[in-house]
Amino acid sequence: MKRLSIFVSGNGTNLQRIAEYFLEDYDTRIVNVVCNNPKAYAIERAKKLRIPVKMVGKQEFNSAAFVKEMQDLGIDLIVLAGFLWKIPEELVKAFPNKIVNIHPALLPKYGGKGFYGEHVHEAVVAAKEPYSGITVHYVNELYDSGEIIMQAQVRLDEKETPDSLAAKIHKLEQAYFPVAIDYVLRSQN
Repeated sequence: MKRLSIFVSGNGTNLQRIAEYFLEDYDTRIVNVVCNNPKAYAIERAKKLRIPVKMVGKQEFNSAAFVKEMQDLGIDLIVLAGFLWKIPEELVKAFPNKIVNIHPALLPKYGGKGFYGEHVHEAVVAAKEPYSGITVHYVNELYDSGEIIMQAQVRLDEKETPDSLAAKIHKLEQAYFPVAIDYVLRSQN
């Protein structure tokens, strides 16, 4: 059985979609949700889905004890689903090519520190890019620079706004993120 840990900081719509996608897959189980924001609605979603939630503060998250706890759970893949902290180097080393992230732009453009959520969409619209999209990638020690697993794109309209682009990106995330996770799990040895 493949064991997932989903890291969240916000609303949890991707968590919800991933859980729904794997609901009938008896070979995959979401073992826990790790959250760094006590006000995140993702906590409520996890409770409704009967997935245990682990709240973490910065000090614990950056500790060897947290890495060991994740290893002891037998996690096959860590999924960053709107998680806004940089992943510590120790965790990356403990889970090589076993941490994936979704980014709301076509990397390598509009990635790096400070480029998340609305900040990405504002920058893409301001630059009058013809396309934007999502990138699912492995996580390494640097922001948004790990090997790309897959990308999907949408065309921007002439009157595109950051909010309208965010809605388009959200649809791509819902459609493709669980499929990309499934692909990664099935390609693991």
